[in-house]
Amino acid sequence: MANFSLPSKNVKFIGLGLLVMVLGFVLMLGGGSSDPNVFNPAMFNFRRLVIAPIVIVLGIAVIIVAIMKTPRGGAEE
Repeated sequence: MANFSLPSKNVKFIGLGLLVMVLGFVLMLGGGSSDPNVFNPAMFNFRRLVIAPIVIVLGIAVIIVAIMKTPRGGAEE
């Protein structure tokens, strides 16, 4: 990674942000019904409507910080 524009620490944080985003999408899974004529109110629970989007936005924030952060001293680690 000698010619890469980001230090390896920042790349690890980008990977962490991606994992947090995937966790948010996993939290959104489920709640459907196999029968289209049956309504399942579990589709609109607190986890899917509130927690999962917050986790996804946090993952995006981690990625943005990892891209924008420069190493201390200005030199690459």
